[in-house]
Amino acid sequence: MSATGLEVFDRTLQITNIWLDEIAEDIKTDRHTAWHVLGAVLKALRQHLPPGVSAHFSAELPLLVRGLYFEQWRPSDETPKHRSLAEFLGHVSDGMARSKPIGSMDAAQAVFRVLERHLDRGQYDKVREALPMEIRDLWPAGGARSRAM
Repeated sequence: MSATGLEVFDRTLQITNIWLDEIAEDIKTDRHTAWHVLGAVLKALRQHLPPGVSAHFSAELPLLVRGLYFEQWRPSDETPKHRSLAEFLGHVSDGMARSKPIGSMDAAQAVFRVLERHLDRGQYDKVREALPMEIRDLWPAGGARSRAM
């Protein structure tokens, strides 16, 4: 039986819960904190991607996570000019200010591992390649993949 009455909602809840469980297990925290970590990292990532890449990337996210990705976004046509690792990790830290203390680098790497496991390989590579090298180095280069979406 459907939990919500709509398969699309049930599926996005299922996938989102899988992602949250993986993040929580990776950084040894609870799912509530994992939700904050996921949002903080995705929003920092959004600020460091060109708009076109960001739009294509968002289409690969589960519906519920896509809403988190776009929450409070004010898009512009410009790619951010300053996209350093320190700035990226600062955005992650700012996004997690109201949650349990988790290192911003640990948070970013946990989310990137989830993305590596669950995104389409081509889209994953496009997003990764659009980032500056020092941020890209936080991402897994790609290994064993299990497409859960």
